[in-house]
Amino acid sequence: MTYCVAIKTDSGLVFASDSLTNAGIDNVSTYSKMHTFVQPGERMFVLLAAGNLATTQSLVKRLRDDCRLSNDICLSTVYSISDAVDYIGTVSTELQHTQAARAGNTSFEATFIFGGQIAGQAPELYMIYPQGNHIHESAAHPFLQIGETKYGKPILDRVIRPDTPLEQAARCALVSINSTIRSNLTVGPPVELLIYSADALNAGRRLLFTEDHPYYRALASAWNEGLRQALNNLPPFEWESQPQPLQVVAASGGGQMQG
Repeated sequence: MTYCVAIKTDSGLVFASDSLTNAGIDNVSTYSKMHTFVQPGERMFVLLAAGNLATTQSLVKRLRDDCRLSNDICLSTVYSISDAVDYIGTVSTELQHTQAARAGNTSFEATFIFGGQIAGQAPELYMIYPQGNHIHESAAHPFLQIGETKYGKPILDRVIRPDTPLEQAARCALVSINSTIRSNLTVGPPVELLIYSADALNAGRRLLFTEDHPYYRALASAWNEGLRQALNNLPPFEWESQPQPLQVVAASGGGQMQG
């Protein structure tokens, strides 16, 4: 399974994804689910992918080939991000139909988050469904998720607003992903994070966090302590004289955040 999240704030965009694609007792595979397409000073796009790996890899290859061959419709020539999303949705459905015709009952569905900025236009985020249709982020809901979304959604609902500082939104994305890893064994590290400042029109700041990365572990420790303090500060029931302080138990392996 997969978990990817993208956030839009007034100051830029944040993208985050796990890297686990197949989990078992003796079979663990990791692939990047974050793909970037950048023309410095002109346009910057990020694609997050969830679903059938054959479909997602074929789509990324097709997008890059179309740019390399200077095809009439490609990410280098689209006028707007909504045009890019229509193009990606069309390619995705074509690939799914082609592969399904070869492999019978196998599901080749894939879902994507696509976002970025074209010079002279505002940054945008879209979610592209397997059927090729899509939705746009909004001021009331300035983040999008794909894959195993339910475990990491509560913190996003409580924290993310359009005026959330960009780095704060990035930390929130990391907590959201790690909360999902904590609750679902099919989502796992390394975790990729990309922070893009509005109007920069560059590749942004891209980071990779393994489970033992010093910053990742420090963030986990701070999150655990913050949860403990918040729960201990909740008002007591009327019959309690002295509430028992709560001790948050660290997750096995150290450094994993409680969600």
